[in-house]
Amino acid sequence: MDPVLEVKNLCFAYGGIQALRGISLKIFPGEIIALIGANGAGKTTTLQCISGLLGKPKSGEICFKGQLLNGKKPHEISRMGLVQILEGRKIFPHLTVRENLEMGAYTGKGNFHKDLEEIYERFPRLKEREKQAGGTLSGGEQQMLAVARALIAKPEIIMMDEPSLGLAPLIVEGVFEIIKKINGEGIPILLVEQNSKIALEAASRAYVLETGKIVLEDDAGNLLHNEEVIKSYLGGNG
Repeated sequence: MDPVLEVKNLCFAYGGIQALRGISLKIFPGEIIALIGANGAGKTTTLQCISGLLGKPKSGEICFKGQLLNGKKPHEISRMGLVQILEGRKIFPHLTVRENLEMGAYTGKGNFHKDLEEIYERFPRLKEREKQAGGTLSGGEQQMLAVARALIAKPEIIMMDEPSLGLAPLIVEGVFEIIKKINGEGIPILLVEQNSKIALEAASRAYVLETGKIVLEDDAGNLLHNEEVIKSYLGGNG
């Protein structure tokens, strides 16, 4: 089976600061892949390199469905079916819920009115808030809107950056139930998440990043019981 997304020896620098040092990873159909690591390890930089937000990487290759992404613009990449949900949701706060969803549908892949009905069936809270400005929603509702905006773009893979950020534990559980349901419908997910335990519990496989390098790769269940991972990322004593 070929990977949906493959990153090979990816290097990226902010000026003279080397942020990524030869990152390689693969995502196969049906997987949730977690990227975990401390702040500054390079998790967000990895996602933003893949989605084109940081421009062409210093070196390495990013292949999506066998096509090289290096040098492509973010809007070109999202039209190909690779969609990123940014850290902090990044919805349009002054646009209504519906207008935010219209922005997500700019790829023109589906039938907006039909897709909107499906989104509202999946997220009835968003239908209730349809005419509300996005910025007036609660944190959990904003995350729901960010996910819905990604789904209406008809993605073939979704990258999520810190979906639990700033949310209460009960809301986080609900967000991860949504993530698992989306994945169960056949959409692979590349997940960056500071809450390593919940990320590993949701994921199929995981990569551990330290200072721009992958230092561990394994099934997520194995990493949950890895003493070094427990000590460094799960709040345990080894």
